[in-house]
Amino acid sequence: MIRNKKMVLTALFIAIGLTLPMITANVPMIGNMLLPMHFPIIICGLICGAGYGALAGFITPLLRSFIFSMPPLFPIATAMAFELATYGAVAGLVYVVVQKSKGSAYPALIVAMLSGRVVWGVVTFILFKMVGKGLTLQMFIAGAFINAIPGIIGQLIIIPAIMYYLAKHRTTAIETI
Repeated sequence: MIRNKKMVLTALFIAIGLTLPMITANVPMIGNMLLPMHFPIIICGLICGAGYGALAGFITPLLRSFIFSMPPLFPIATAMAFELATYGAVAGLVYVVVQKSKGSAYPALIVAMLSGRVVWGVVTFILFKMVGKGLTLQMFIAGAFINAIPGIIGQLIIIPAIMYYLAKHRTTAIETI
């Protein structure tokens, strides 16, 4: 039964990841800075576990690219697939360990955010090399950190608040379905 609930929740998080960027689509520069696809994927990893989080993370940007042509499949959605899969997997893995001690989502969130950005940089570097382009350190820092500051701050505030709420009420989203 739990497996079915996790699959349903994962589908829900994928659907949220597909639709949430539409809220900020009218202002692409701000929308890109808020990282709307990242939120549901990280939460999926925290709630459903590493495997489901990785699956949702890999599928969401590719599916969004096929359905809405945004983000462009190559190289953006392709690099995002690996990045978001890392967010979901690492958040789920680290949260299981941290939950046994502190119960805070912050360590899992921070490790996932850093890991995902490194994976994004490596994959983007490889994809750019395939088409004869380069990824400089300045481009990586701007793309992974500086341009993403509003989204990073939002993730550090909203995601732990959601997890705290679920923990405080001695429930998880899995039990509420």
